[in-house]
Amino acid sequence: MISSQNQKIMKKALLTVSVIAVMAVLGSLYGQSYKSAIGARLGVPFAASYKTFITEPGAIEIFAAFRGSGSYSWVSANGLYQHHFPISGVDNLAWYVGGGAGVQFWNWKGGTALDDSNTSISIMGVIGLDYKFAEIPLNLSLDWMPTYFLGGYIGGFGGGYGSLSARYVLK
Repeated sequence: MISSQNQKIMKKALLTVSVIAVMAVLGSLYGQSYKSAIGARLGVPFAASYKTFITEPGAIEIFAAFRGSGSYSWVSANGLYQHHFPISGVDNLAWYVGGGAGVQFWNWKGGTALDDSNTSISIMGVIGLDYKFAEIPLNLSLDWMPTYFLGGYIGGFGGGYGSLSARYVLK
């Protein structure tokens, strides 16, 4: 079970991320052409994702995730800056590189002396490919996020993070 203090922290984190995402989505509805997209990161972590360009090559992606099983659960809020470089010869395809940070709230209840709750901060790098379909409002990204966790249950380098993202392009 998640302690009431950790439940409150998780609810506040999810509420904060949700409010930011809704504000960003509403703000982008009045923008010009493709600027923003909302959808899911289908990997590690599996997360809700919102991406918006703040300059022609520069984008910010925020994503929130929840994962749980019988003995553990965690929720995270993350943000990345991505700098895009067009790939010549293929319209709407770019590669990107960047970095960011996140916070994870962990809860472990395995019936052992390790039962505890904890928080960690993550520092992430990112490299990937981004494609926007010309005829339909769909954006796909494929990336790898080497991550270093400060504190928490993992603590240290976690190199296996990344995903395929599918997002609906907002007009």
